[in-house]
Amino acid sequence: MNNLPEPLDVIAVGAHPDDVEIGCGGTVATLVSQGYRVGIIDLTDGEPTPLSPGPETRLEEARQAAEILGVHVRETLELPNRRLFDCFEARVELAKVFRRYRPKIVIGIADKTPMASPDHWQAMQITDAAVFYSRLTKWDDQFDNLPVHTVTRQLWYPLSFKNLTFPEGAGHFVTDISQVLEKKLEAIRAYKTQFPPGKEHVFRMVEGQNRHIGASAGFDAGELLISSTSIGVRDLMKVLL
Repeated sequence: MNNLPEPLDVIAVGAHPDDVEIGCGGTVATLVSQGYRVGIIDLTDGEPTPLSPGPETRLEEARQAAEILGVHVRETLELPNRRLFDCFEARVELAKVFRRYRPKIVIGIADKTPMASPDHWQAMQITDAAVFYSRLTKWDDQFDNLPVHTVTRQLWYPLSFKNLTFPEGAGHFVTDISQVLEKKLEAIRAYKTQFPPGKEHVFRMVEGQNRHIGASAGFDAGELLISSTSIGVRDLMKVLL
């Protein structure tokens, strides 16, 4: 029997360090404040990039960002930045993480990000496949004999700021990040090599989008999430009022 770590309630997956912070960092921080165990998995270390001296710097920035958000686990897989492709080996590596930490919910990147890294689209496909692979039986040798685990719910977060259309999905909803918006922005600012003073507009863009999305649901700030399945309501009054 494998010695497994304490399970996580939620795992958020990004192609690079800073993807999760930008796309759903407020949701992550809110979940932590509500007492849930949350982890972040970066498929690559995001290097090389123009202003970073190397992976060690980027990983330290990721560690600081995770500390700001309060997440319980952050791991970086050794998949290649700029050459990230949906392949069997990548799917298995991420599925092993899901089998090890047994999350109830997995949140991944939604859709393509034109004019930005194609790694994001590949990460979506890898995550989708890994959720499926995590529950497959009679394949133990491919997953270091880690026990089978079924993820209960899968969600996606958009990562494009220059597209007015919503990615497809069975259901869209907004999470209230009003109380943690500043914490989210602080976590993104931890990536000093990625967002130097010349990119201050990024923070205005993130805040503007989050305030617009939040206002659409009656919040000061919010993040859009997309469900892979329709969202059912048992108490209509509680949900709507």
